[in-house]
Amino acid sequence: MNNISVSKLKERLLNAEIINLLDVREQDERAEFNIGGTFIPLGQIMTMQVDELEDLKKEEIICYCRSGKRSMQAVLMLETMGFTNVVNLDGGMIAWQAN
Repeated sequence: MNNISVSKLKERLLNAEIINLLDVREQDERAEFNIGGTFIPLGQIMTMQVDELEDLKKEEIICYCRSGKRSMQAVLMLETMGFTNVVNLDGGMIAWQAN
């Protein structure tokens, strides 16, 4: 599994890279704070409800959640569905806000 640090992701965003972000938290968590991207809660990913991501199977997708644990599960599940370049944000939004 590939991981990316908060500092590296922030650097890439500051450089205006086009990045496919995937927020796998719950709606209330996203409402409190988010960095954008597609919103698909982990439960939907676990039941393979990811039709809106099909065009990104070979593209890099960076998954994030609150602490990095749910996004790690999302990465593993997406890999089993044939996604080839899925990355986990180390530390999630907790690390993002602390950095």
